[in-house]
Amino acid sequence: MNLALWIAAGLLAAVALTGGISKTFVPKEKLAAAHGGGWTEDAGTGFVKTLGVLELLAAVGLILPAVVDVAPVLAPVTAVCWLLLMVGAMITHGRRGESGFVMLNLIYFLLAAFVAWGRFGPESFIG
Repeated sequence: MNLALWIAAGLLAAVALTGGISKTFVPKEKLAAAHGGGWTEDAGTGFVKTLGVLELLAAVGLILPAVVDVAPVLAPVTAVCWLLLMVGAMITHGRRGESGFVMLNLIYFLLAAFVAWGRFGPESFIG
């Protein structure tokens, strides 16, 4: 179970890192032209960059606190925050009729729910 939780957290961290780098450092116009990036046309640059920074923080928060054993409770807390981010992503893509991205965000949601459940529950870093 512990290995499965680490794999799930690692996958989510990789997704968050990739998304965070692109939203933070790629110009909004270029993101809007990319497949699945059309939603950025309706969002302000500051909002897109803020989401990017949050995703970069999520990439760090899912892994680093547990690895260095400093405030390891932040790993499942970050997974819960990722759940909220994915709800917003599913709503955004759903409104745009992008069902494929809704399903992808649902997979990320389920992975984060697994990490949160496992790290708050049977394989907790707390205690």
